[in-house]
Amino acid sequence: MIVLPDDVDLPDRDTVLGQAIPFDRARWIPLLPDSTWWPTVLDECPDVGRWPRVDRRAVFSITSQVDTAEGRRHLLVAALVWGTGTKAQSVNRRARVFEHSSPADIDARLGEALDVLRARGAADAYWAFNNDQRVPHLGPAFFTKVLYFAGHDRATAPHRPVILDSVVSRALKANDAVDISWPENGWTTDQYRLYVDGVHEYAQARGVLPDQVEAALFSQGKQLP
Repeated sequence: MIVLPDDVDLPDRDTVLGQAIPFDRARWIPLLPDSTWWPTVLDECPDVGRWPRVDRRAVFSITSQVDTAEGRRHLLVAALVWGTGTKAQSVNRRARVFEHSSPADIDARLGEALDVLRARGAADAYWAFNNDQRVPHLGPAFFTKVLYFAGHDRATAPHRPVILDSVVSRALKANDAVDISWPENGWTTDQYRLYVDGVHEYAQARGVLPDQVEAALFSQGKQLP
């Protein structure tokens, strides 16, 4: 069971949707299977200083097309870009997804996992991505981003998916919401289910959406050593 303290400082939803990450288009394009995988919405993102920045709102705008193979490709790439930043090493690491699987295989696995999300909810979709529909080099920290964007603002039973990564995990530990054995990555399906349940219960008690709780945990985790 995950129990969060009553005094977590929660951002409003506009702040959550505005969480923006810089990216370098020129680093990504050569690493994709072909240029059609690049979502054009990213070319509309505003420059802030040297780099354009993509926010959650922009990635969510892609989800109206996730019933198509192209839409799922664009969602995957946008979620990777949003979670990565501009460093060449980080981009190259994330783009390994495309080195070890064919486009057809990625299409099939994305489609199956997101079908599970719609039919049976976040935890079962987590299991699918972690097992039968596993895409090499697409680990939980990033496939939960795909699940989040695909399902948080669409009807998904029984709970909306939320992101779980090492930064959020660090905050859970700092809040004593999980025990000392809780891993920093590589969570089991049962652990993800506990996390989703805990976030939803807390969000309901505070009258907010689940991603506001996740964003608060992420912000807290970023400040921890």
